[in-house]
Order: sequence, then structure tokens, then C-alpha cells
Amino acid sequence: MEIEAVLWDFGGVLTGSPFEAFNRYEAELGLPRDFIRRVNTIDPHANAWARMERGEITVEEFARDFEAEARALGGELSGRRVIELLGGALRPEMVEALKRVRAHYRVACITNNVPGSHGPGMAASAQRAAELAAVFALFEQVVESSKLGLRKPDPAIYRHACALLGVAPQACVYLDDLGINCKPARELGMRTIKVESAAQAITELEALLGLPLR
Repeated sequence: MEIEAVLWDFGGVLTGSPFEAFNRYEAELGLPRDFIRRVNTIDPHANAWARMERGEITVEEFARDFEAEARALGGELSGRRVIELLGGALRPEMVEALKRVRAHYRVACITNNVPGSHGPGMAASAQRAAELAAVFALFEQVVESSKLGLRKPDPAIYRHACALLGVAPQACVYLDDLGINCKPARELGMRTIKVESAAQAITELEALLGLPLR
């Protein structure tokens, strides 16, 4: 089926990966590398992170519960600090690619995010908020997990985005930095790109669309 739409994750795709910030924080605390990601693998559909991204708990409740989950695995950290680390810097080359794709295809964003924020993470300043708002304004639709009550990798959130655009999954390309989130999109019939770097993702997207994006 001909491609009609490109769907984008936000954090780790249009911004730098938060995992790098997590690793720096772990090193600062003397915790094992990827400890924060390990906490998130325990009961992944019902842990603090999952409930926060579905908008079921507040950031304050998340901080309390995430700290308890970390403590159960032998680590002490600040849940609030973890949230602050989500806001990676925008990748200008990816934003430019989005602008060029937007001129030819339908575009939407599917983001697992935090209640009370627009996009993943909490804007640290008015300038940061304005920068994020300008990028989100490029999308026809922005599907936020905390508002919808669904989060990736639930296939329903991908189907919801497609319904908003009025396109079939088979007519979509989906970009995400997590393989676990690419898998259900691929199973629905989307062509997927696992984003490991901006250059790699843009090269793969150019090949799929036959469109120069830089």
C-alpha cells in the first residue's frame, strides 16, 4: 500500500534520548548503569511509570511510588529528578525532516508523556515550552498517553492515531527509539524505523519516502 502518513514518537526521536541523562544520573548516585530502565521492567503495565503515562497518578504520586520501586531493587533516587531528565534537547535535523515530510504526507505524533505536560517531560522554562509548542504545532494530531489513558506499546494507541488521520496502518511509517514500541506498529502493518541516531533515521526515512529530508 502507498505511504500516506508518517507517525513520530517524540522523546528520543525529535529530541535526544533520555537514557543518556538517566545514565549520567545513575553514575552520579553510584547506581548500576541502566538501573532506571531496570526499575521500569518490573510489572511494566502496572508500575509507577505506566500509571503515570496513562494519567492515572500525579507526578508527585509517581515520584513516591517510583522511589519505592527503586528502593525494592536496592537503589535510592529522586523520582522527581527522573522526570526532569526526560526533556532532551531538540534535534534540529529531525525537526527539519518533519517539516519536509509534512509538505507531502499526513503527520501525527504518538507520545507516552507526563500529566500536565505537552510532550514527554516537563518544560523547564518558558523558552523551552515555546520551542516544544512550535514543534507540536507541525503535527496534524498529537496523541498523548496521559490524556488518552492508553500508552505504547498498546496497539490501541496506534489504531487511534490512524483513525484520527483517517488512514490505514498499512499506509503509515512509524518512528520510535524503542523496539518494544515499534513491534506493535509493525504487527499492525506499518513500516517502522527504530531511531538509533538522527542521521540513521533520516537516511532510512528518505529511502522509504523517496524524498530528500536534509
